Amino acid sequence: MSKLKLRSEVDKSLTWDLSHIFKSKEEYEKSLEDVVECSNQIKEKYKGKLNDETTILNCLKDYENIYENIVLTSNYAYLALSVDQTDSELQSIYNKNNSIISEVLSKLTFIDSELKLTDEKILDKAKQNTDAYKIYLEDIIRSKPHTLNEEVEKAFASISPILESPENIYNQAKLADMDFPDFKVDNQTYPLSFSLYENAYQAHKNTKLRREAFDQFSKKISDYKNTIASAYQTQIQKEKIMSNMRGFDSIFDYLLFDQKVDKELYNRQIDVIMEKLAPHMRKYARLIKKAYNLEDMTFADLKVSLDPDYDPQVTIEESKKYIKGALSVMGDDYLNMLMKSYDERWVDFAQNKGKSTGGFCATPYGTHPYILLTWNGLMSEVFTLVHELGHGGHFLLSQENNNILNESPSLYFIEAPSTINEMLLSNYLVKKENDPRFKRWVLSSMITNTYFHNFVTHLLEAHYQREVYNIIDRGESVYSEKLSEIKRNTLEKFWGQDVTINEGAELTWMRQPHYYMGLYSYTYSAGLTVATEVSKRILNEDEKAVEDWLNVLKAGGTKTPVELAKMAGVDITTDKALNDTIDYIGQVIDQIEKLTIEIEGK
Repeated sequence: MSKLKLRSEVDKSLTWDLSHIFKSKEEYEKSLEDVVECSNQIKEKYKGKLNDETTILNCLKDYENIYENIVLTSNYAYLALSVDQTDSELQSIYNKNNSIISEVLSKLTFIDSELKLTDEKILDKAKQNTDAYKIYLEDIIRSKPHTLNEEVEKAFASISPILESPENIYNQAKLADMDFPDFKVDNQTYPLSFSLYENAYQAHKNTKLRREAFDQFSKKISDYKNTIASAYQTQIQKEKIMSNMRGFDSIFDYLLFDQKVDKELYNRQIDVIMEKLAPHMRKYARLIKKAYNLEDMTFADLKVSLDPDYDPQVTIEESKKYIKGALSVMGDDYLNMLMKSYDERWVDFAQNKGKSTGGFCATPYGTHPYILLTWNGLMSEVFTLVHELGHGGHFLLSQENNNILNESPSLYFIEAPSTINEMLLSNYLVKKENDPRFKRWVLSSMITNTYFHNFVTHLLEAHYQREVYNIIDRGESVYSEKLSEIKRNTLEKFWGQDVTINEGAELTWMRQPHYYMGLYSYTYSAGLTVATEVSKRILNEDEKAVEDWLNVLKAGGTKTPVELAKMAGVDITTDKALNDTIDYIGQVIDQIEKLTIEIEGK
């Protein structure tokens, strides 16, 4: 395996095309200047005057327009940097953009502040005279009890880059400062980086190589544990202070407020999965142990393929047929919309030094989605791609049907459209042929790529995160050793005696940026719960199910998570959908076990 290329050395066809946002750096800078000028005009025109419904609605229209440009400039700067954190010029552009946009948002805080101080009767009258801003005004009314005075809100907006610094420090340490050493296995030298470990080595079929990569990876990130723990402590203390200032009873109430879900849904998602999914996943771990003839099944072995010699290589070109086959059930309009991603270069496939790890989908309003991933040539990347295309399709349909103030659904629901696409891919592959080895490979891929990632990895993050926030809510603090202790306890509770939590596993709290995004990690399993139930309807060739789901995607942020799920035919107010999903996972693992017996008996 060769060393990672510099960004300047990668094939342009493997990169995304940011010129669809701005044709040039000069156009971007002009837009940034326009944003500043428009913010001054809005402040002069409306500040102190939001006291009647006509003025309020005119102001929201102007705010909508400027916010679209804010989103475009911010995405342009962020996306450019995300593929090369080592580029000092891109860092400068990104930091300058953040500074200017924070100043702009500071000027515009008067809109929310004044509206929250406006008589509710006037807000109700404005709400009755608009469809476009009805939800926005309802949210203003809802947040009135937690609003501080205008000067404080303005101060928060003006120092937003400082408030966001913990995540920036984390990313700099992880993506720019960590310089991993090469390592040797059987006299062969291998390069190491964050992305190489997570995209290649952690699922490598060679146990000696996989475990040595894990050990070397863990040693390097351990060197940064105190720095990253300090950044994380700053993040959660900030959230605690904000929750107190805004009058919430706990950090959980504060962070769940914008998600429009209560603690019952949040806690149930974590507690039920920890208790009821663990036995199924331990059984799957035993299948891996047997397949690899392991004397001891360790944490470093959990991400491997059940059939390592049957893990097909997939080129980017070949991925098209899988994406097309999986999503065709959604109808031609949906499929054709997302297949444009290849020709229009929505996706950054490249592997290069300084590139953000994992995958994400950015959705700048009025253009098209931008998807970051690191193509490793394995089928797992097709799952990642179809997942991120699920996000992209969701926001394209939402943006077509909602203004920018209404486009985003609750964070609770955000992962449902992405994970349902993974389900569609899995089921498409299962139906593709009857060979038992192929079927086992597909079903095990569903477990390792879809359910393990969303129902195990991110769920265990959520369980760990809840323990951390409980400590902070008690007025205590955390440090690297304490964070590692909490993470180890979480892993040991879930995996029991079936998996050895080897040294370095406790450091997985250092590997995810989700902890800087509020209560995000648990939403993966919440979204997949909805996705599993909806996919059953769709795969039973229920055209009504497809129509219902497309209407959910179009609804954007105009409904609560409970309402969106109900539109799709799923009730999330009880634990039935969650228990049904866990039972489904167990049935898939049982199927894998039966296929293994059939294959080995031949």
